[in-house]
Amino acid sequence: MWTVYRKEMRSYFVSPIPYVLIVIFVAFMGWWFFSQREFFLIARASLDPLFVVVPWVLVFLVPAITMRLWSEEARGGTLETLLTVPIRPWQLVGGKFLSAWTLLLVCLLATIGVPVSVALLGDLDWGPVIGGYLGALFVGAALLALGLWISALTAHQIVAYLITMVLGFVLVILRGVASDIGGGLGTFVERLSVASRYDALGRGVVDLRDLVYFVSFAAFFLYLNAQAVENRRYR
Repeated sequence: MWTVYRKEMRSYFVSPIPYVLIVIFVAFMGWWFFSQREFFLIARASLDPLFVVVPWVLVFLVPAITMRLWSEEARGGTLETLLTVPIRPWQLVGGKFLSAWTLLLVCLLATIGVPVSVALLGDLDWGPVIGGYLGALFVGAALLALGLWISALTAHQIVAYLITMVLGFVLVILRGVASDIGGGLGTFVERLSVASRYDALGRGVVDLRDLVYFVSFAAFFLYLNAQAVENRRYR
């Protein structure tokens, strides 16, 4: 797993795509936050306007990270070679997942200038800030696992990106759909939404149920990814 992780991280450094993603992500998050009137009107040091948009941004960012991880291997013909080495499928999947998660972490850390700037302007409560970043990591882990599985099913990066983006979008808007449904079914649908699970973390409230949701979600799709890779080995 460590070997696969290092291989993927080296590929990030020689490709301009990760650098472009980081710059776009940081620029958008900074612009979004400081363009919100609420931040200046409430006269309170808070990053709420920033964390509200995080799940939506990850819906577009995560597919860009995962779309190439398996699709490029299949398109370039290196997947067959990779499957012949004495490495278990879960090690291949784990190495790629951890490398993608590391890149996401770098993207999030690159926005640290926003909370630092707010802290210089007022008395910032760092609890919700830490919770918001932690929640973004867990939301990202869930969507990364989903995107990896989709990437393993197709050799076309654009197809992998679009499918992952659409499914991620559905997982976010389930909260709005749940409010229209109402009742017990609405509550069940709301609990499936990554956005509703992220809300508490964004407020600095770490609920074990939310963490279990994200870990279970990621583990399930990583398992499907390992199975998809195993099936390719015996074709």
